[in-house]
Amino acid sequence: MVQIPKQPAPSAPAQRTVPTSADVARLAGVSRATVSYVLNNTSAVRISEPTRRRVHEAAKELGYVPHAAARSLRAGHSRMVLMPAPSLPMGLLYSQFFNELQWALSRLDYTVVQHGSGGLHDDEAARGWAELRPVAVLVPGSRLGSEGVAVLKGSGARAVVTMGPESVEGAHALLMDHERVGHCAGAHLLARGRRRIGVVVPREAGLDVFSGPRLEGVRRALHGSDATVTELSLAYEEQAAARLAARWRSLDLDAVFAYNDEYAMLLTRALQDEGIGIPAETAVIGADDLMLGRLLRPRLSTVHIELPSGRDLAELVDRVVREPGAATETHEVLGARVVHRESS
Repeated sequence: MVQIPKQPAPSAPAQRTVPTSADVARLAGVSRATVSYVLNNTSAVRISEPTRRRVHEAAKELGYVPHAAARSLRAGHSRMVLMPAPSLPMGLLYSQFFNELQWALSRLDYTVVQHGSGGLHDDEAARGWAELRPVAVLVPGSRLGSEGVAVLKGSGARAVVTMGPESVEGAHALLMDHERVGHCAGAHLLARGRRRIGVVVPREAGLDVFSGPRLEGVRRALHGSDATVTELSLAYEEQAAARLAARWRSLDLDAVFAYNDEYAMLLTRALQDEGIGIPAETAVIGADDLMLGRLLRPRLSTVHIELPSGRDLAELVDRVVREPGAATETHEVLGARVVHRESS
């Protein structure tokens, strides 16, 4: 009988020790308290720049990451700012704004988490947000109600900030009146002598929170004049734009406010493909003042939208977190002005 020698059992890989703040302190030659002050950006204690640099270099060398839960226990609250993931296409302008906001919050030592709500109404979704125990919640384009605000504050959120057309009881509100955008576009086209004005209303779900007020803004600008408004439903697709352009002359329009620059560029190309002169036959104006609109030929007239800076909003959140008992505030933050170029 042949015996097969037993192979030795493979040794378990050595478990890597998780580096601690004590390890960082030893490597940097400072106290654990100093490590905590530096890595938590504590402003109450003055730390020299060379010391800060040594601590950060030691933490990087060891792969040390502060423990969020432990830091929350010391601070009495989390450092998480929750932003519900938008359920609608926000466009380039708003994407840039939210990127700047996240960067500014991170500079203030907050962790920004985007949360998908699965199509729930914001008051229902607020319960899911509350489970994560954020210190602040920023709700863009919100239909959040007072019930949702109460749930969030009851779970420990110190700041609830809504960004939309209306204020909500219990929340700080950044009012964004998109009717102003449409009014600027309508007034511009009227002043340029246009009287038969189309207004693009996107078919994409969720954009009605912006497109509805913009349409009303155009109507308000033309009120009392002999100009007319024609609502134009349009999906953000080449084929849809081509179909609209094919029947353009039958609509007898001499101008169009195309909701934003992206829809304006889509429609402009389709109109030009149909041989419709811009602006000779139809003036076109968009909104958002995107760089691509300046590269179009003819260059695209637009409504420049002025949003609050991400840094200012981050500082507002930080102030409310530090002063949770302060009265809620309402700020009108959306400005609008026409930038006239060749297309109108």
